[in-house]
Amino acid sequence: MNSRARARPRPVLSAAAIAAAGVVLAGCAAPPSAADDGRVQVLASFYPLQYVAEQVGGPDVAVANVTPPGAEPHDLELSPAQVRRIGDSDVVLYLDGFQRAVDEAIAARAPAHLVDAADVARLEDHRIAHGDRREVLDPHFWLDPTRLALVADRVADELAAADPEHAAGYAARADALTASLADLDARYARGLADCRHHDLVTTHESFGYLAERYGLHQVGISGLDPDAEPSPARLREVGDLVREDGVTTIFFEALVSPKVAETLAGDLGIIAQVLDPLEGRPADGADYREVMLTNLASLRAALVCA
Repeated sequence: MNSRARARPRPVLSAAAIAAAGVVLAGCAAPPSAADDGRVQVLASFYPLQYVAEQVGGPDVAVANVTPPGAEPHDLELSPAQVRRIGDSDVVLYLDGFQRAVDEAIAARAPAHLVDAADVARLEDHRIAHGDRREVLDPHFWLDPTRLALVADRVADELAAADPEHAAGYAARADALTASLADLDARYARGLADCRHHDLVTTHESFGYLAERYGLHQVGISGLDPDAEPSPARLREVGDLVREDGVTTIFFEALVSPKVAETLAGDLGIIAQVLDPLEGRPADGADYREVMLTNLASLRAALVCA
């Protein structure tokens, strides 16, 4: 485990308790899955990693997501059956430090083939000063397409190790995903190259990598913790910046209450709008690329881009 502090530590079952639960359930029937169809069984801990696994694995894998649709992945708790499935899956994809329950389960169950996105995504600390000067790594690397592309090659390598017969297919699909993400990166670079405004005001500081990549200035209201309540002083600071810089929009995320954004935007006479950080798969069935393009259109309108 990385010893540096990560966002959103949460109390979960100890590794010993999780291991014990797995022993108790060892004689029980496995949960229904595609495990009987001969494909490699891949388990992702949250949606962006599911997307990579599906794109790279193609028809040779069956991908499941341990975070249910519509759930906030930070808050994930695992049932004993889910913990056991982490140990039984052929390949597991996760992000160390993002979901404590998953970290504990992996430590207890030791999957045979494991991809930790933190090993390749080059995580950074993007917080605005909120008083705590510990290093807290921002987990939202996938909002920079070039960083998500780094995970594709690692996933291809691990799938090939688990299933050498289809290694060439995994490598080819990883190359195709990398090209798609490079195209998405180019669209963002062009779309955000000439904008009247550069302040990206959000309730949740989840767009640090995106802002860094495309020359924007992220202004977070509540910090990395989407459930944290902003202080009156922070609300005043954001309000002053909105007035001074002519900000048109305060963004909030799809899986968290919009109350703070809507209240502040109403007080300031501007718009509150969703900007999806893609922590969970959208309910309308759109995929990562489609949501990123929708986000780009929202940013271009809010920042008044040419």
